[in-house]
Amino acid sequence: MSERRTIARVVLLTNPAAAAGHAEPAARRAADRLRALGVEVDEQAGSSAQESLGLARTAVSAGSCDALVVVGGDGMINLGLQAAAGTGVPLGVVPAGTGNDHARAYGLPRDTPEAAAEVVAAGHTRAVDLGRVTSADGTERWFGSVLASGFDSLVSDRTNRLRWPRGRMRYNLAILVEFANLRPLPFRITLADGTVIERDLTLAAVGNTSSYGGGMLICPAADPADGLLDVTLVDAMPRLRIARFFPTLFKGTHVARSEVTTYRTAGLRIESAGITAYADGEFMAALPIDVSVAPQALQLLAPA
Repeated sequence: MSERRTIARVVLLTNPAAAAGHAEPAARRAADRLRALGVEVDEQAGSSAQESLGLARTAVSAGSCDALVVVGGDGMINLGLQAAAGTGVPLGVVPAGTGNDHARAYGLPRDTPEAAAEVVAAGHTRAVDLGRVTSADGTERWFGSVLASGFDSLVSDRTNRLRWPRGRMRYNLAILVEFANLRPLPFRITLADGTVIERDLTLAAVGNTSSYGGGMLICPAADPADGLLDVTLVDAMPRLRIARFFPTLFKGTHVARSEVTTYRTAGLRIESAGITAYADGEFMAALPIDVSVAPQALQLLAPA
């Protein structure tokens, strides 16, 4: 479902530390273009993710803007979701990250901040689904793209613990360490219809959209407007087979392999001792978690 809204005033939110420092200059360019298009821009920047979230929630709850616009990567978008989901206030995106999987899913301009600003000013909104994660203590968090647990969440855990090297090399080192330590991970997954899956996995992914990690099509058939989540389970495999398997994720051809099982469900429970879950590149919770779909929970500013 889509509609056109008048966008006269926006809060443009940036975390200067995000996106390896690329977000701040992108925000300036987007703000300049929005003002040239007649949109009033309230530029705000949090010094941390927590401060940015507070600014986003205040902007939405105050009712003083026609849209909340975030500048950054998928993590910054995830922050925006926590404020805008379920409120009816549209979320606009100026992509400035490395993965930009939300931008890929919705055809948002990734070439220039000016092009993204033009989409915001045009005011075309799409009602899209979101995923909702409920942790063991009852805490709820939203996600927009893919939630993953298993090998990839172990890599993220390792990356967050490392203090050296910096940047992308830290992530690459974490992959090498976790690959060397790879072991079968016992999972128990319960789908909304009562189906129970108990077996050793390499990873379990839940997709509202199709890709994560900068274009890996882990859930290639996921549709963020169908009211369902796509689940991709990858069986435990020897290291050599896994090394050959991962390149198939970029083409989405892995779903035809015997080691992969896919499901479509309105919700599920994921359990695995000592494993965490990440979504939109951000830490969600330690397992067990409950994951559900919230149909049309977000109004997203997107190309018509």
